[in-house]
Amino acid sequence: MTTFSAPYKLYYWPIPFRGHFVRFTLAYLDLDWEEADVEEVARLRSAPISQQPWPLMAPPVLHDREADFFVNQLQAIVAYLGEKHDLTPDDPQFRATTNKILGDCGDVLEEITQNCGDTMWSVETWRHFKDERFPRWMNLFEDMGTRHGLAETAGYMLGTDEPSIADLAATALWHTMFTQLPLVEARVKQQAPCMHGLVHRIAARPEIAEVIERSKATMNDLYCGGEIERSLRLMLETEGL
Repeated sequence: MTTFSAPYKLYYWPIPFRGHFVRFTLAYLDLDWEEADVEEVARLRSAPISQQPWPLMAPPVLHDREADFFVNQLQAIVAYLGEKHDLTPDDPQFRATTNKILGDCGDVLEEITQNCGDTMWSVETWRHFKDERFPRWMNLFEDMGTRHGLAETAGYMLGTDEPSIADLAATALWHTMFTQLPLVEARVKQQAPCMHGLVHRIAARPEIAEVIERSKATMNDLYCGGEIERSLRLMLETEGL
């Protein structure tokens, strides 16, 4: 739930993309947060480094108001929330695996947006991505889960009894694509059925479903925004996946 007296404040654009990783985590933990408006986010992003509360290049940024602590970088934000609120067990192998999955999620976002719009998609680069890179990413997530007992209708990515940060991150990655870029879902369902089942189970949880419903009402069909989203949608429409 979003309130203006919340212990957390999220600085991010009004789009799902990286924002849903943080929103899903906060919602699952039953933590209130406030979302900064676009002007605030822009001011924070463009301020000289010496005048920023935390040195950063770009959002998302999370402000833990109770600790007066700012942190950016998607992986660091989600890991911070998981560790602070006891969602990440204190086991080095589990923590490393969780951080590996968070890093993989970030890499998929970078690839599907051509390094956040550094270049636009061409037919040649898209065909390489859809025929080689994207199938490999699907296989990677599917295999990571099934090694730990994930099935189409049950289980979690790391074999935990309840959803972990890894499951929330996987849902933010894949389910957001399903809702905002519907052509993606059929491919994932066919090639990564266990991952497909997992993200739908997590997304159906009331606290996560509320975030998804609210974002659809306010953000409509936006995914990552800007020219790179137009380029991405053009490839999906003309070349498919």
